[in-house]
Amino acid sequence: MKHFLDIHKTDPADLRAMIDSARAMKTARNDRPKGEADDEQPLAGRMVALIFEKPSTRTRVSFDVGVRQMGGQTMVLSGSEMQLGHGETIADTARVLSRYVDLIMIRTFEEATLLEMAEYADVPVINGLTNRTHPCQIMADVMTYEEHRGPIGGKKIVWSGDGNNVCASWIHAAGQFGFDLTFTGPETLDPEPVFVDFARKKGANIVIERDPAKAVQGADAIVTDTWVSMHDPQSARERRHNQLRPYQVNEQLMSLARPDALFMHCLPAHRDDEATSAVMDGPNSVIFDEAENRLHAQKAVLRWCLGV
Repeated sequence: MKHFLDIHKTDPADLRAMIDSARAMKTARNDRPKGEADDEQPLAGRMVALIFEKPSTRTRVSFDVGVRQMGGQTMVLSGSEMQLGHGETIADTARVLSRYVDLIMIRTFEEATLLEMAEYADVPVINGLTNRTHPCQIMADVMTYEEHRGPIGGKKIVWSGDGNNVCASWIHAAGQFGFDLTFTGPETLDPEPVFVDFARKKGANIVIERDPAKAVQGADAIVTDTWVSMHDPQSARERRHNQLRPYQVNEQLMSLARPDALFMHCLPAHRDDEATSAVMDGPNSVIFDEAENRLHAQKAVLRWCLGV
Protein backbone atom coordinates (compact mmCIF):
# COMPACT_ATOMS: atom_id res chain seq x y z
CA MET A 1 0.00 0.00 0.00
CA LYS A 2 1.39 3.37 -1.04
CA HIS A 3 0.36 6.67 0.53
CA PHE A 4 1.13 10.00 -1.17
CA LEU A 5 1.73 12.16 1.88
CA ASP A 6 4.52 14.50 0.79
CA ILE A 7 7.03 14.93 -2.00
CA HIS A 8 9.99 14.40 0.31
CA LYS A 9 8.47 11.11 1.51
CA THR A 10 8.14 9.71 -2.02
CA ASP A 11 11.00 8.14 -3.97
CA PRO A 12 12.32 10.46 -6.73
CA ALA A 13 11.99 7.68 -9.31
CA ASP A 14 8.32 7.30 -8.42
CA LEU A 15 7.80 11.06 -8.65
CA ARG A 16 9.35 11.08 -12.10
CA ALA A 17 7.21 8.11 -13.18
CA MET A 18 4.09 9.97 -12.04
CA ILE A 19 5.03 13.08 -14.03
CA ASP A 20 5.64 10.95 -17.13
CA SER A 21 2.34 9.13 -16.62
CA ALA A 22 0.49 12.42 -16.21
CA ARG A 23 1.90 13.79 -19.45
CA ALA A 24 1.00 10.59 -21.32
CA MET A 25 -2.58 10.70 -20.01
CA LYS A 26 -2.90 14.37 -20.91
CA THR A 27 -1.72 13.71 -24.47
CA ALA A 28 -4.13 10.80 -24.84
CA ARG A 29 -7.02 12.87 -23.47
CA ASN A 30 -6.28 15.76 -25.81
CA ASP A 31 -6.58 13.34 -28.74
CA ARG A 32 -10.16 12.40 -27.76
CA PRO A 33 -13.36 14.42 -28.17
CA LYS A 34 -14.09 16.61 -25.14
CA GLY A 35 -16.20 14.88 -22.53
CA GLU A 36 -15.34 11.30 -23.45
CA ALA A 37 -14.06 8.96 -20.75
CA ASP A 38 -10.50 7.69 -20.88
CA ASP A 39 -9.91 4.65 -23.08
CA GLU A 40 -8.38 2.99 -20.06
CA GLN A 41 -10.62 2.64 -17.02
CA PRO A 42 -8.08 1.74 -14.31
CA LEU A 43 -10.38 2.86 -11.50
CA ALA A 44 -13.43 0.93 -12.69
CA GLY A 45 -15.25 -0.42 -9.66
CA ARG A 46 -13.21 1.76 -7.26
CA MET A 47 -14.67 4.21 -4.75
CA VAL A 48 -12.60 7.21 -3.63
CA ALA A 49 -13.48 9.29 -0.55
CA LEU A 50 -12.69 13.00 -0.93
CA ILE A 51 -12.60 14.68 2.49
CA PHE A 52 -12.56 18.47 2.69
CA GLU A 53 -12.05 20.08 6.07
CA LYS A 54 -10.83 23.08 4.06
CA PRO A 55 -13.00 24.31 1.18
CA SER A 56 -11.63 24.01 -2.33
CA THR A 57 -12.31 24.63 -6.00
CA ARG A 58 -9.39 23.15 -7.93
CA THR A 59 -8.69 20.24 -5.58
CA ARG A 60 -12.32 19.15 -5.39
CA VAL A 61 -13.09 19.46 -9.09
CA SER A 62 -9.81 18.01 -10.34
CA PHE A 63 -9.93 14.94 -8.09
CA ASP A 64 -13.63 14.35 -8.73
CA VAL A 65 -13.28 14.67 -12.50
CA GLY A 66 -10.06 12.64 -12.57
CA VAL A 67 -11.58 9.69 -10.71
CA ARG A 68 -14.65 9.73 -12.95
CA GLN A 69 -12.60 9.94 -16.14
CA MET A 70 -10.77 6.78 -15.07
CA GLY A 71 -14.00 4.90 -14.39
CA GLY A 72 -14.20 5.30 -10.61
CA GLN A 73 -16.72 6.91 -8.31
CA THR A 74 -16.29 9.55 -5.62
CA MET A 75 -17.85 10.27 -2.25
CA VAL A 76 -17.32 13.92 -1.28
CA LEU A 77 -17.39 14.58 2.47
CA SER A 78 -17.11 18.00 4.10
CA GLY A 79 -15.52 18.79 7.43
CA SER A 80 -18.93 19.59 8.95
CA GLU A 81 -20.19 16.16 7.92
CA MET A 82 -17.14 14.36 9.25
CA GLN A 83 -16.16 16.46 12.30
CA LEU A 84 -12.83 14.71 12.27
CA GLY A 85 -11.42 14.12 15.72
CA HIS A 86 -14.32 15.86 17.50
CA GLY A 87 -16.80 13.02 17.89
CA GLU A 88 -15.22 9.88 16.49
CA THR A 89 -11.44 9.77 16.58
CA ILE A 90 -9.47 10.19 13.37
CA ALA A 91 -8.09 6.68 13.83
CA ASP A 92 -11.57 5.17 14.05
CA THR A 93 -12.75 7.23 11.08
CA ALA A 94 -9.84 5.86 9.07
CA ARG A 95 -10.67 2.29 10.06
CA VAL A 96 -14.34 2.69 9.16
CA LEU A 97 -13.74 4.41 5.82
CA SER A 98 -11.26 1.68 4.89
CA ARG A 99 -14.18 -0.80 5.00
CA TYR A 100 -16.12 1.25 2.43
CA VAL A 101 -13.67 2.87 0.01
CA ASP A 102 -10.52 2.04 -1.94
CA LEU A 103 -8.65 5.31 -1.37
CA ILE A 104 -8.91 8.43 0.78
CA MET A 105 -7.91 11.95 -0.29
CA ILE A 106 -7.97 14.46 2.55
CA ARG A 107 -7.60 18.25 2.49
CA THR A 108 -7.21 19.36 6.08
CA PHE A 109 -5.65 21.87 8.44
CA GLU A 110 -3.28 20.01 10.74
CA GLU A 111 -0.63 17.70 9.34
CA ALA A 112 -1.25 15.44 12.35
CA THR A 113 -4.74 14.69 11.00
CA LEU A 114 -3.31 13.50 7.69
CA LEU A 115 -0.63 11.38 9.37
CA GLU A 116 -3.07 9.75 11.76
CA MET A 117 -5.45 9.01 8.91
CA ALA A 118 -2.64 7.31 6.99
CA GLU A 119 -1.42 5.40 10.03
CA TYR A 120 -4.77 3.75 10.70
CA ALA A 121 -6.25 3.48 7.20
CA ASP A 122 -6.08 0.16 5.37
CA VAL A 123 -6.26 1.95 2.01
CA PRO A 124 -3.94 4.55 0.41
CA VAL A 125 -4.20 8.14 1.63
CA ILE A 126 -3.39 11.21 -0.49
CA ASN A 127 -2.46 14.62 0.94
CA GLY A 128 -4.77 17.11 -0.80
CA LEU A 129 -3.28 19.93 1.32
CA THR A 130 -2.35 20.63 4.92
CA ASN A 131 -1.21 23.80 6.63
CA ARG A 132 2.39 22.62 6.11
CA THR A 133 2.51 21.20 2.57
CA HIS A 134 0.68 20.90 -0.76
CA PRO A 135 2.40 18.13 -2.75
CA CYS A 136 -0.27 17.59 -5.41
CA GLN A 137 0.01 21.22 -6.49
CA ILE A 138 3.75 21.00 -6.96
CA MET A 139 3.45 17.80 -9.01
CA ALA A 140 1.24 19.79 -11.37
CA ASP A 141 3.68 22.71 -11.26
CA VAL A 142 6.70 20.58 -12.16
CA MET A 143 4.70 19.03 -14.98
CA THR A 144 3.73 22.49 -16.23
CA TYR A 145 7.28 23.83 -16.13
CA GLU A 146 8.58 20.86 -18.11
CA GLU A 147 5.82 21.17 -20.71
CA HIS A 148 7.00 24.68 -21.49
CA ARG A 149 10.75 24.62 -20.83
CA GLY A 150 11.94 21.01 -20.70
CA PRO A 151 13.58 19.22 -17.76
CA ILE A 152 13.47 21.19 -14.52
CA GLY A 153 16.70 19.68 -13.21
CA GLY A 154 19.42 22.29 -12.77
CA LYS A 155 17.05 25.24 -13.22
CA LYS A 156 16.64 28.21 -10.88
CA ILE A 157 13.18 28.66 -9.38
CA VAL A 158 12.45 31.77 -7.30
CA TRP A 159 9.70 31.86 -4.71
CA SER A 160 8.59 35.40 -3.83
CA GLY A 161 6.40 36.05 -0.81
CA ASP A 162 5.26 33.91 2.11
CA GLY A 163 7.15 30.70 2.93
CA ASN A 164 3.85 28.83 3.23
CA ASN A 165 2.73 25.26 2.53
CA VAL A 166 3.06 25.59 -1.25
CA CYS A 167 6.55 27.02 -0.84
CA ALA A 168 7.42 24.09 1.44
CA SER A 169 6.48 21.56 -1.22
CA TRP A 170 8.46 23.50 -3.83
CA ILE A 171 11.50 23.22 -1.55
CA HIS A 172 10.91 19.48 -1.15
CA ALA A 173 10.67 19.20 -4.93
CA ALA A 174 13.99 21.00 -5.36
CA GLY A 175 15.64 18.18 -3.45
CA GLN A 176 13.77 15.43 -5.26
CA PHE A 177 13.88 16.77 -8.83
CA GLY A 178 17.34 18.36 -8.67
CA PHE A 179 16.69 22.07 -9.22
CA ASP A 180 17.74 25.13 -7.19
CA LEU A 181 15.37 27.41 -5.34
CA THR A 182 15.76 30.95 -4.04
CA PHE A 183 13.31 32.21 -1.44
CA THR A 184 12.76 35.95 -1.23
CA GLY A 185 10.45 37.27 1.44
CA PRO A 186 10.45 38.79 4.93
CA GLU A 187 12.34 36.92 7.64
CA THR A 188 9.17 36.57 9.70
CA LEU A 189 7.66 34.42 6.93
CA ASP A 190 10.66 32.24 6.12
CA PRO A 191 10.03 28.59 5.23
CA GLU A 192 10.64 26.07 7.99
CA PRO A 193 14.35 25.28 8.40
CA VAL A 194 13.65 21.53 8.32
CA PHE A 195 12.37 21.85 4.74
CA VAL A 196 15.42 23.83 3.67
CA ASP A 197 17.76 21.33 5.37
CA PHE A 198 16.12 18.42 3.54
CA ALA A 199 16.64 19.97 0.11
CA ARG A 200 20.21 21.04 0.84
CA LYS A 201 21.11 17.54 2.01
CA LYS A 202 19.77 16.26 -1.30
CA GLY A 203 22.14 18.58 -3.15
CA ALA A 204 19.81 21.46 -4.06
CA ASN A 205 21.10 25.01 -3.74
CA ILE A 206 18.53 26.72 -1.49
CA VAL A 207 19.17 30.45 -1.08
CA ILE A 208 17.47 32.99 1.18
CA GLU A 209 17.69 36.46 -0.39
CA ARG A 210 15.81 39.41 1.12
CA ASP A 211 16.20 41.65 -1.93
CA PRO A 212 13.71 40.46 -4.57
CA ALA A 213 15.58 42.26 -7.36
CA LYS A 214 18.72 40.25 -6.59
CA ALA A 215 16.77 37.05 -6.01
CA VAL A 216 15.21 36.90 -9.48
CA GLN A 217 18.41 37.47 -11.45
CA GLY A 218 18.86 34.46 -13.73
CA ALA A 219 15.55 32.95 -12.65
CA ASP A 220 13.93 30.37 -14.94
CA ALA A 221 10.60 30.75 -13.13
CA ILE A 222 9.11 33.05 -10.52
CA VAL A 223 6.45 31.55 -8.28
CA THR A 224 4.16 33.17 -5.74
CA ASP A 225 0.96 32.53 -3.83
CA THR A 226 -1.75 34.48 -2.08
CA TRP A 227 -0.56 36.57 0.85
CA VAL A 228 -3.51 35.73 3.09
CA SER A 229 -5.51 32.66 3.95
CA MET A 230 -9.30 32.73 3.94
CA HIS A 231 -9.11 31.94 7.66
CA ASP A 232 -6.78 34.80 8.64
CA PRO A 233 -8.32 37.55 10.79
CA GLN A 234 -8.36 41.08 9.38
CA SER A 235 -5.50 42.24 11.59
CA ALA A 236 -3.27 39.44 10.31
CA ARG A 237 -4.21 40.26 6.71
CA GLU A 238 -3.14 43.89 7.11
CA ARG A 239 0.12 42.90 8.78
CA ARG A 240 0.94 40.41 6.02
CA HIS A 241 0.18 42.95 3.29
CA ASN A 242 2.58 45.42 4.88
CA GLN A 243 5.31 42.79 5.12
CA LEU A 244 4.85 41.33 1.65
CA ARG A 245 4.17 44.37 -0.49
CA PRO A 246 7.87 44.69 -1.53
CA TYR A 247 7.68 41.11 -2.89
CA GLN A 248 4.84 41.66 -5.33
CA VAL A 249 5.56 40.02 -8.69
CA ASN A 250 5.07 42.84 -11.18
CA GLU A 251 6.38 43.65 -14.64
CA GLN A 252 9.49 45.34 -13.24
CA LEU A 253 10.43 42.27 -11.19
CA MET A 254 9.76 39.90 -14.09
CA SER A 255 12.01 42.02 -16.31
CA LEU A 256 14.97 41.25 -14.04
CA ALA A 257 14.65 37.48 -14.55
CA ARG A 258 15.56 35.58 -17.69
CA PRO A 259 13.55 36.78 -20.72
CA ASP A 260 11.81 33.40 -20.98
CA ALA A 261 11.18 33.03 -17.24
CA LEU A 262 7.78 31.55 -16.49
CA PHE A 263 5.36 33.06 -14.00
CA MET A 264 3.55 30.53 -11.82
CA HIS A 265 0.78 30.79 -9.22
CA CYS A 266 -1.29 27.94 -7.80
CA LEU A 267 -4.49 30.05 -7.61
CA PRO A 268 -6.78 31.40 -6.32
CA ALA A 269 -5.08 34.75 -6.67
CA HIS A 270 -5.76 38.18 -5.23
CA ARG A 271 -4.98 40.14 -8.36
CA ASP A 272 -2.73 43.15 -7.90
CA ASP A 273 -1.69 41.99 -4.44
CA GLU A 274 0.88 39.20 -4.72
CA ALA A 275 1.05 39.62 -8.50
CA THR A 276 -0.23 42.19 -10.95
CA SER A 277 -2.83 41.37 -13.56
CA ALA A 278 -0.32 42.40 -16.22
CA VAL A 279 1.97 39.56 -15.10
CA MET A 280 -0.82 37.05 -14.51
CA ASP A 281 -2.23 37.61 -17.99
CA GLY A 282 1.14 38.17 -19.64
CA PRO A 283 2.95 36.00 -22.19
CA ASN A 284 5.13 34.27 -19.59
CA SER A 285 2.25 33.26 -17.34
CA VAL A 286 1.26 29.58 -17.22
CA ILE A 287 -1.17 29.79 -14.30
CA PHE A 288 -4.12 28.20 -16.10
CA ASP A 289 -1.96 25.39 -17.44
CA GLU A 290 -1.03 24.72 -13.81
CA ALA A 291 -4.70 24.60 -12.87
CA GLU A 292 -5.48 22.13 -15.67
CA ASN A 293 -2.49 19.98 -14.84
CA ARG A 294 -3.82 19.37 -11.34
CA LEU A 295 -6.23 17.01 -13.09
CA HIS A 296 -3.57 15.05 -14.97
CA ALA A 297 -0.98 14.97 -12.20
CA GLN A 298 -3.50 13.75 -9.64
CA LYS A 299 -4.74 11.04 -11.96
CA ALA A 300 -1.15 9.79 -12.05
CA VAL A 301 -0.93 9.98 -8.24
CA LEU A 302 -4.18 8.00 -7.90
CA ARG A 303 -2.92 5.30 -10.24
CA TRP A 304 0.43 5.09 -8.44
CA CYS A 305 -1.26 4.73 -5.06
CA LEU A 306 -3.55 1.97 -6.31
CA GLY A 307 -0.94 0.30 -8.50
CA VAL A 308 -3.16 0.38 -11.60
